[in-house]
Amino acid sequence: MVTEMERGLRGDSHAMVKMLITYVDNLPTGNEQGLFYALDLGGTNFRVLRVQLGGKEKRVVQQQYEEVSIPPHLMVGTSMELFDFIASALSKFVDTEGDDFHLPEGRQRELGFTFSFPVSQTSISSGTLIKWTKGFSINDAVGEDVVSELGKAMERQGLDMKITALVNDTVGTLAGGRYADNSVVAAIILGTGTNAAYVENANAIPKWTGLLPRSGNMVINTEWGSFKSDKLPLSEFDKAMDFESLNPGEQIYEKLISGMYLGEIVRRILLKLAHDAALFGDVVPSKLEQPFVLRTPDMSAMHHDSSHDLKTVGAKLKDIVGVPDTSLEVRYITSHICDIVAERAARLAAAGIYGVLKKLGRDKMPKDGSKMPRTVIALDGGLYEHYKKFSSCLESTLTDLLGDDVSSSVVTKLANDGSGIGAALLAASHSQYAEID
Repeated sequence: MVTEMERGLRGDSHAMVKMLITYVDNLPTGNEQGLFYALDLGGTNFRVLRVQLGGKEKRVVQQQYEEVSIPPHLMVGTSMELFDFIASALSKFVDTEGDDFHLPEGRQRELGFTFSFPVSQTSISSGTLIKWTKGFSINDAVGEDVVSELGKAMERQGLDMKITALVNDTVGTLAGGRYADNSVVAAIILGTGTNAAYVENANAIPKWTGLLPRSGNMVINTEWGSFKSDKLPLSEFDKAMDFESLNPGEQIYEKLISGMYLGEIVRRILLKLAHDAALFGDVVPSKLEQPFVLRTPDMSAMHHDSSHDLKTVGAKLKDIVGVPDTSLEVRYITSHICDIVAERAARLAAAGIYGVLKKLGRDKMPKDGSKMPRTVIALDGGLYEHYKKFSSCLESTLTDLLGDDVSSSVVTKLANDGSGIGAALLAASHSQYAEID
């Protein structure tokens, strides 16, 4: 992982980990003041948020948000239709701004835009869409600057607002995490997909060609989900799932550790046992043949079943697989499979985090005998937040990898919905008025 990260930072086009420069060189310090908006677009819903910041003393004085569902036809329509819909919702949200929020006289409202699709970023507030994922397919938006598209839509709505920061959800989580705790050095998303962002020394980025940022730092969006290596333990089930996926040969690390795929790996193992060992009797349940019928939340529920007769496991197999009566042995086998798949995913995720710490030189005690600096990793995503056996295995594995001395100063911290507030904070730290204050 570290080798691939270094290749990515050199700009090697064959690097498995892209190490995208985010142009975020100022993370929030806690001094930010004023009213800022955020728009978080990462899937079938988007969220609009406003926050009133009160500097070091008062921090977040007030915040409000609203979630909006995107109608399915807009996910495959035109760029103009999608961005007009988003700008219209944003405009209505601005109209509900109450007396608790104060925009100083003569200032324009500013927005942080979290856009969680692959983008080639060209500055802190511009980036062209490389491709859509997550069920979106709007061809005329590919290759266009998403900030410009949203900006034009806001103008059509008569909304006077400047987009000062374009970020992805991992970078937003890093900013939100740093605002809450100054020792945060990296953010990891472990949800439907997975990604990592961290603070790199600008001198350690050979592909950076511009002036070095004044802060001396640059946030790197690793896009680590695309990591692959012959060191990754791929089973026949992983290979078959990858082969039949929409993107064969891509996102291999993500397919081993993220919430979109873990339930599907369990399904494939159960299916093989149904065929080869008559796990569910003489007939293979037809429902079990359906890809992705078993979701990771179902797997988590089965895995956490501690009842003596594994009642939840039995109920899930009945509902999902359509087998009304399962023996206790079949339930135990199912639970054991969940355990193996989740543990492998958690241990691989921990190894990735260890790679980031190794890249930062925070994987061992300082040579000069000085105290190890406190190191905090902000984590977000449903897999980490809700799948307790996954998160506790990840944490214990990280401790094993680091050893007792180092791990005592490394903290993993849930940064729930870091990305929304993080985008507003990045709008503040990159505000057009930052120099004035």
